[in-house]
Amino acid sequence: MTKIVEKFELYGKEYVLEIGELAKQAGGAVTVRQGDTMVLVTATASKFPKDLDFFPLTVDFEERMYAAGKLPGGFIKRESRPSEKATLTARMIDRPIRSSFADGFRNEVQVIATVLSADQVHQPDVISIMGASSALLAAGIPFEGPLAGVRVCRDVETGEFLVNPSFDQAEDSDLDLVVAGSKDAVYMLEAGAQEVTEEDMLAALMFAQEAIGAFCDVQEKFLAQVDIKPMEVKLQSVDPALTDRIFSAGADMMKVALHNADKHARMDGVQAVKDELLATFSDEEIAAQGKDIKAVLKQLEKKTMRTMVLTEGERADGRKLNEVRKISNTAGYLPRAHGSGLFTRGQTQVLSVLTLGMLSEWQRLDTIDVAEGKRYIHHYNFPPFSTGETGFMRGPKRRDIGHGALAERALLPVIPAEEEFPYTIRIVSEVLESNGSSSMGSVCGSTLALMDAGVPIAAPVSGIAMGLIKEGDDVAILTDIQGLEDFLGDMDFKVAGTPNGITAMQMDNKAKGLSVDILRKALMQAKEGRAFILGKMLEEIGEARAEMSEFAPRIITIKIPSDKIRDVIGSGGKVIRGIQADTGAQIDIQEDGTIFIASRDLGGEEAVRRIQAIVKEPEIGEEYHGRVVAIQAFGAFVELFPGKDGLLHISRVAQGRVGKVEDVLNVGDEVHVKILEIDDRGKVSLDRLDKPPAPEGSASSAPSGDRADRGPRRDSGDSGSRDRSPRRRH
Repeated sequence: MTKIVEKFELYGKEYVLEIGELAKQAGGAVTVRQGDTMVLVTATASKFPKDLDFFPLTVDFEERMYAAGKLPGGFIKRESRPSEKATLTARMIDRPIRSSFADGFRNEVQVIATVLSADQVHQPDVISIMGASSALLAAGIPFEGPLAGVRVCRDVETGEFLVNPSFDQAEDSDLDLVVAGSKDAVYMLEAGAQEVTEEDMLAALMFAQEAIGAFCDVQEKFLAQVDIKPMEVKLQSVDPALTDRIFSAGADMMKVALHNADKHARMDGVQAVKDELLATFSDEEIAAQGKDIKAVLKQLEKKTMRTMVLTEGERADGRKLNEVRKISNTAGYLPRAHGSGLFTRGQTQVLSVLTLGMLSEWQRLDTIDVAEGKRYIHHYNFPPFSTGETGFMRGPKRRDIGHGALAERALLPVIPAEEEFPYTIRIVSEVLESNGSSSMGSVCGSTLALMDAGVPIAAPVSGIAMGLIKEGDDVAILTDIQGLEDFLGDMDFKVAGTPNGITAMQMDNKAKGLSVDILRKALMQAKEGRAFILGKMLEEIGEARAEMSEFAPRIITIKIPSDKIRDVIGSGGKVIRGIQADTGAQIDIQEDGTIFIASRDLGGEEAVRRIQAIVKEPEIGEEYHGRVVAIQAFGAFVELFPGKDGLLHISRVAQGRVGKVEDVLNVGDEVHVKILEIDDRGKVSLDRLDKPPAPEGSASSAPSGDRADRGPRRDSGDSGSRDRSPRRRH
């Protein structure tokens, strides 16, 4: 194959599409580049179709640490399982292209995007969608392209929209919107936002649609230079007579079976109709057309449900198109969790559990991304029993990771800054029942958990999933879709936000020709639904609790001079380890001198006292109750606070003249003293405020020539304060 290179500039950024040099044995292999970020995307299809009732598509996103000049973390120093970012990017590529293959195409297709170079400036994820589209078309696979994806951010100062911004530009924006589709329609979108209004979000969507068209035009120009050989494929099809037979016999029965609000009862009823219709076929017919019969029975269920909605405005559970299912909420459901929230909407139930920890417990990320880690972590679990099924429990699946990331994105804008709330926050959303939009249930349950834990969030967040039934020009937008409407409908559009605006969105579309106008209607209907759900949540808990759980750690924040950090840590960490061992507190010291001290009892306050004592600078006139730690002929050394002593001269230990300090004081005695003087070397001279009378006969024991009455000597270096040292042997 001849090497073909297409260099182009769009929206102020330069790109390169290339084919014909790398991976020539793949069905299609395209390199897409922005700046020095380069991704190789390959698309390969099996030669023969699989005997399956679904399209076998696999999409993988491979991060190579060498791309960013990094070594992999861990013991084996090799890339292993995909990172969360890689999994989310694979889903980002998969979702827009999955619905764009020819109906009945059953050849196995694998798309692999491998990051060869990452310049830490330009993001590799969105450009991989364009690479996948080009590779699929170059391979001759029956794919309805070209498609493209763009990331749109907004300059908060000028309001200008930016296409495929750098990491820094995206970080400084109040909007991170990814949209994928064709020239004319949106196929997929996802967004994180800082409470952006519906109107501004729609403006960004319209801008993104225009940008997608420009990238599709470039692909067409690029691929026109490629000698594409279309695959010879056999598309699965069903005999129209078989479809007519099943539909005419079963339409009325299926409609009755679908009218049931209970998920499992409805599923049983639908299966009974299918079994009854299947029984009308002979063994010979089933042997010859069994797979086609099952496919038509599935089509019957789908067509009947969609017709009910479009022609009669009826939903399976009897709700109106814009009606939300019954909601119940409980904040503080678990007795010992730092925070918990149980959210139930219809037959979807999510228990979100919150745990607070030290900032040092933040999650570190080992990826080619520029992000080093995060202090707000959201995990989502979807066990098989939540749908009444059995299955393997082998860690989170791609869907689980995606739903957890969506809930995290929805709540992140309202999480307080670490200066205001110096904790690492982890929420785990356990899906206990599922019948539609458990991810948005996770958002709602987690808001309850945050408020129950006393986290001062900026505003409460609620979420809702919208659906779509579209046949030609007939369109019905559904509020709060259940599982049936998700599986058999044309859209799953999830919107989360506060009363002030949107914080997260995600949309997958199976309908061809989804316009921005339809999205506008869906967004405004979602806004009403979100407000209704939030009202129900606030009836349970109106604001964050004033007090945290008794089981949560209390974190005290103090600031010390950075040049004192060494004193607090001590040689080899001896001092700080001793404080932690004695008080039971956890201590985290930042480079700027900020110290976070966590404990579940008064140990934190004691740790603060001891740290402040170490770094404190004494002042003239201050009074202390100190302990005598050493005695010399000229006076006693009194510990004012850990690490700082002062000299109480022999002339000031009692009222009257004293021959020996030991006549009045012993090591370990407590004395009330006042600072008289601090010399330029930091040596401290003290006066005793609780002086007792000098013992009789003590003065006569004073050495001849003693000049103690003249005050502290300052010529020997022993007359000021001193640090504790090994010379003291008592």
